[in-house]
Amino acid sequence: MTKAFKANPDVEFGDVNLSKDKVRTSHGEAQNPGAGGWPTIRYFNKDTGYGGKVYPKKTTGAMCDELGVLENMQGYIEEMGKTVLCSLETGAGCSDEEKDFLFAWKDKTMEEREVEVNRLKAVQAEFEKSMSLSKRMGVLGKLSEKSKAEL
Repeated sequence: MTKAFKANPDVEFGDVNLSKDKVRTSHGEAQNPGAGGWPTIRYFNKDTGYGGKVYPKKTTGAMCDELGVLENMQGYIEEMGKTVLCSLETGAGCSDEEKDFLFAWKDKTMEEREVEVNRLKAVQAEFEKSMSLSKRMGVLGKLSEKSKAEL
């Protein structure tokens, strides 16, 4: 994932080795390494400030299993980084589906985009009433792992 986001100016990756650096607080914010699962995943952006926030798990699985699914990790980076891997200018890094969507909406007005964002939020809210999309992906990922193990 680090290679995929290497050219993205919105994203930086860091690593703390707790056996060498006993980081317990950052800018007054408790870091709580190991709490909620291992590895401890935190994100830092303009909203969180230098103290950052803990990764909000989206499935009931272990953290390493949840973020071990590349789509989940990419989604997390994009959501918390408020960015996309897909280049808005060239379409580089985009799937065919993303390119189609990007180029269909690129020349729309701001008002048209806002209407679509509100529509998508409503669709997302409907999904979340029963089971979030990321939870569905997590369940499907586990089923796929089980199927592979049975082969």
